[in-house]
Amino acid sequence: MKIGIIGAGGIGQAFASQVAKAGYEVIISNSREPSSLTEVVNRLGGNVTAGTVKQAAQADVIFLAIPWNSLNTVMTSVPSWEGKIIIDPTNPILPGFRLANLNGKTSSEVVADQAPGARVVKAFNTLTPHVLGAEPNQAGGKRVIFYSGNDTPANEIVGAIIERIGFAGVHLGRLAEGGKLQQFPGGPLPTLNLIRIG
Repeated sequence: MKIGIIGAGGIGQAFASQVAKAGYEVIISNSREPSSLTEVVNRLGGNVTAGTVKQAAQADVIFLAIPWNSLNTVMTSVPSWEGKIIIDPTNPILPGFRLANLNGKTSSEVVADQAPGARVVKAFNTLTPHVLGAEPNQAGGKRVIFYSGNDTPANEIVGAIIERIGFAGVHLGRLAEGGKLQQFPGGPLPTLNLIRIG
C-alpha cells in the first residue's frame, strides 16, 4: 500500500516517520517543489520519497496534514478524489488561533464536502507531533489513536494502519458523532495521551 502525505509540517513528518518504519511506501509533498523536501526525506529514510501534491493524491491512502486556511486550495488542486481514502488530522484553526466557521458540521464533514467521492476518516489529530512521532509502545501497552468515519471499509483500512504502526486504534463511530469528540477545539479527546493495556 502506498500512502501519500499532503503537508510536510510537524504532524505530516511524525506520521511519515511511523508509517515508513512500518514498511509502507510513502510519498510526501508540500506547497513547494519536491526538491524542497530533500532534507526531510533523507532524515525520514526508509521508503519515503518527495513528490507533488497531485502525486501524493494518487496514493491508495492520503494523509491530509495541512493548515485549515489551505484546505480549499489543496482540495481544488486535485482533479478527482473519487474512491480515495483520506485520513484527516486537520483542526479548524485559522491564523490568530481563530476557530473557523463550520456551519454546524464537524471539520471532517467539511473536508468530505470538499472531496466529492472520497472516504474521509478522522484520525491522528488529538496528539501533538512530538507524541505522535514517539514510540507508541509505552508502560506495557500501546498509545491510543482515535478514529471515526462514515465508510466501514475505509475505517477498517485506517484501523489496520493504526495497528500496524504500533498504536491501539479506538473507533468512535461516524464523523458527526466521533468527529465531534475528536475535534479541536471543543471535543473532549484532543491532547489526551492514553495507553491501552492488554
